[in-house]
Amino acid sequence: MNRLVTILVAGFIGLMILSSTVFVVDQRSYAIVFALGRVDKVIVEPGLQFKLPPPFQNVMYLDKRIQTLDTPDADRFITAEKKNILVDAFVKWKIANPQRYFISFSGDESRARDRMSQIVKAALNDEITKRTVREVISGERGKVMQAIQAKVVAESKEIGIDIVDVRLKRVDYVEQINTSVYERMKAERARVANELRSTGMADSEKIRADADRQRTVILAEAFREAEKIKGQGDAKASQIYADAFGKNPEFYKFYRSLEAYRAGFKDRNDVMVIDSNSEFFKYFRNPGASSAAPKK
Repeated sequence: MNRLVTILVAGFIGLMILSSTVFVVDQRSYAIVFALGRVDKVIVEPGLQFKLPPPFQNVMYLDKRIQTLDTPDADRFITAEKKNILVDAFVKWKIANPQRYFISFSGDESRARDRMSQIVKAALNDEITKRTVREVISGERGKVMQAIQAKVVAESKEIGIDIVDVRLKRVDYVEQINTSVYERMKAERARVANELRSTGMADSEKIRADADRQRTVILAEAFREAEKIKGQGDAKASQIYADAFGKNPEFYKFYRSLEAYRAGFKDRNDVMVIDSNSEFFKYFRNPGASSAAPKK
């Protein structure tokens, strides 16, 4: 019985020792094998691996995937024109040399992130202080990014890190400058609006004056044409009257007297004081006078 227990204990201990000599490297990780506290080898390929049991050899795993360093708050920088701006950037990075990375940070990712933040901030400061706000925001943004990435890549390589990408998320003025910029933009827009408004009013007056002039010309031409047509009509009417009444002058006199009577007795209340033997009442006294031939 004691022998069986001894065998089971020995088997369990052997199994424990055997399990401590076997480890699996995931495809998303690097494995660093330490021998008595010193780096013995670095395993970059995934698969089943073997080592000596602790404390002779130990294993540490490092993430080989691309990681993002995103600054929580925007940093303040001074441009070449001595203006304060806020810059928010992010970095895509990964471990390229696991052994150098371990030597630099003892495998502590938080220390690696702090160091990366310092490198990125220094590179941003070097490039932004040489350029104006306009160049950083739009004019030379591509060149700024290339220069920053080149500096970050060179320094990061020394600590075993490979930089995949560096980008500026936001470039903005500080609050005090924002207010002055907005006021200046507002004043400029107001000036442009007033200029456009005055130009529009001038054009409006010009168009209105031209329309009034055209109206006056059109009315004058229309009045002239109407008077011309009216004169032609009156002349033609006079010609017709002359032709018609010239054939019988006495009838013309009778017709004109009728018109005078019609105009004179237009209203019942009209009163006329005229001698009844006057020429005006000629055709009242002798209705047939129009047909009588004058005596020679």
